[in-house]
Amino acid sequence: MALDTESFDILLATVQRFVREQLMPAENHLEEHDEVPAELIERMKQMGLFGLTIPEEYGGIGLSVSQEVLVNHELGQTAPAFRSVFGTNIGIGSQGILMDGTAEQKREYLPQVASGELIMSFALTEPDAGTDASSLKTRAEPDGDHYVLNGTKRFITNAPRAGAFTLMARTGGAGAAGVSAFIVPADAPGIQLGRNDRKMGQRGTKTCDVVLENVRVPAANIIGGVPGQGFKTAMKVLDRGRLNISAVACGMARRVLDDSARYARERRQFGKPIGEFQLVQAMLADSQAELLAGWALVREVAAAFDLKAPELSDPDVSMRVSCAKLFCTEMLGRVADRGVQVHGGAGYINEYPVERFYRDARLLRLYEGTTQVQQLIIGRELQRAA
Repeated sequence: MALDTESFDILLATVQRFVREQLMPAENHLEEHDEVPAELIERMKQMGLFGLTIPEEYGGIGLSVSQEVLVNHELGQTAPAFRSVFGTNIGIGSQGILMDGTAEQKREYLPQVASGELIMSFALTEPDAGTDASSLKTRAEPDGDHYVLNGTKRFITNAPRAGAFTLMARTGGAGAAGVSAFIVPADAPGIQLGRNDRKMGQRGTKTCDVVLENVRVPAANIIGGVPGQGFKTAMKVLDRGRLNISAVACGMARRVLDDSARYARERRQFGKPIGEFQLVQAMLADSQAELLAGWALVREVAAAFDLKAPELSDPDVSMRVSCAKLFCTEMLGRVADRGVQVHGGAGYINEYPVERFYRDARLLRLYEGTTQVQQLIIGRELQRAA
């Protein structure tokens, strides 16, 4: 699945202009009001951003992973909240249906996702199950041709906007084999949303708890129609998501570095631009070298990802995805820290984008698998391969 080269080049150029001409100028509004303007969301729908990864047969654009990371690299160069509006929708929110869903589930849901009519969220994390996702406690008990769901999901991105959830619940015994993936309508009786989380950064993104009390869901809403496959679905979905987070991290690092280099050229101390001082140049040089290394890794892993069927799990590719997620998100943290240092006191002031990117960057080392989880995945695969 990939868009032809000429069409993709046009799309990428359009996204680049959109980021620079419409999203970047709206960053201050986003920071002040904690909300993405409705007119920008409508423009995203018109551009087809809600269907980037959905195949053309379901009304989407059908990008390959190699193409998707290029788009996300551009989107990473502005506030993360803009991409968050549709990123979860076309990523972990709907990829489970695309990879493992039945033909009927794909026909019913994917066209709505592609048009932006339906916002889907991914509901895996719980108060007592984050990194250890296989220990989730939300239960789904069979009741005729339905399941009754009870439990609480935490930190669910886009939950306040969602029309449906890809939700993991326990249908069997302990461990990963007892987890199933459900498509749960957000307006189902018994679903309550907690208050919006107040976060360190990423203003404009919406996350909250999702509480389920005796929520009835048809058995036909189990993704793939087979209970007990939900954990495998979640892990496959997270592989693609982690790779795109890596691309976003590289985009954010590029923005911070560009802003820092520009500031170093303009800011004068001791009678000359601070960019002429070798210690400032060293910080910029380290950031550039790490950024180029990370971006090369992302593109290499994306190419490897495209070579395998998306519905299949490949331990070696998963390990490489974890390498990208680990390196690029940690790299972004270092680049953002150096960016603040280059800006000096101005870097600690909210008026400057580098201060906001510094706060926004911190989350990327946590969600969709912490740095430490990536280390475990890499280590385990190296031992298995040995």
